[in-house]
Amino acid sequence: MISRLRGTVLQALPNRLEIDVNGVGYFVHIGVTSFDQLNPVEGQAIEVFTHHHVREQEAKLFGFANDEERSTFLLLVDRVSGIGPSTALAIFSGMSVKDFQIAVANEDVTSLSKVKGLGKKTAERIVLELKDKVGVVEGWQSQQTAATGSPKDEASRDAELALIALGFKHTDAKKSVTAALKTDPEASVNQLIKIALRRAV
Repeated sequence: MISRLRGTVLQALPNRLEIDVNGVGYFVHIGVTSFDQLNPVEGQAIEVFTHHHVREQEAKLFGFANDEERSTFLLLVDRVSGIGPSTALAIFSGMSVKDFQIAVANEDVTSLSKVKGLGKKTAERIVLELKDKVGVVEGWQSQQTAATGSPKDEASRDAELALIALGFKHTDAKKSVTAALKTDPEASVNQLIKIALRRAV
């Protein structure tokens, strides 16, 4: 599984990149908002988070500017019926991941429906299934209401959202991070996630 690429940009177009990694060229599909954040320039170094999507007759690499974008993409693909990688990528070409999270948290079907090719029924299904199946919306809502806070609070919120993206229910993610903080009060986001995952095994 290819999770990240670090190399040189061979070609940069708004919906795809070609990246040279030690002499091997990787073709990466990418959303417009991720492209804008990365601002890739041919000949320059780049690091891209990726998801390697494999089907019976094809394999594609999808690229993202950061892990939050990739996690949100995977939530859509894994948790919402009828949403495949191409549709998920189209959503993040029509709006940023942060705007998408705010729209879902606020049940703003109108904003989601404006994304090209999405439609009202699909937008309603996204809101419903993310809320019912994952509980991720509560995490996004708490992230919105906590615009300020200590680094420890931010680390806790980020760890909770990462665990939710991995399939934890919101309440379980919160309990796991709280327990992890008791184990190591100064733990970073990655350390909190690792501790929580070890306790869950």
